[in-house]
Amino acid sequence: QVELVESGGGLVQRGGSLRLSCTASGRISSINALGWHRQAPGKQRELVADITRSGRTNYADSVKGRFTISRDNAKNTVYLQMNSLNPEDTAVYYCAAKSVSMFRPGVAYWGQGTQVTVSS
Repeated sequence: QVELVESGGGLVQRGGSLRLSCTASGRISSINALGWHRQAPGKQRELVADITRSGRTNYADSVKGRFTISRDNAKNTVYLQMNSLNPEDTAVYYCAAKSVSMFRPGVAYWGQGTQVTVSS
């Protein structure tokens, strides 16, 4: 019903910046919040940030002040601007969408992931 496609990952140096993009297609009306999760090797997937259709944002403590999430509802796209990157930010970053339905709690749809690597 919904497809999420990420782009913008890559290799950056410590202290560098990167911007991720995720575009949703399909049954867009079923989506409430859009966000980003990440998973580093050997670690559990964790929430990075999310944003509702009305613009409310939520960030993990580890990225507050460095990352900024935004969305363009007209383009069905969510962005993650990442500044002051450090090697601990290295992970696969996944776009995620939550459903408007009470029968679909948590993340309803996942993107395929994009690799972010921060060198020392």
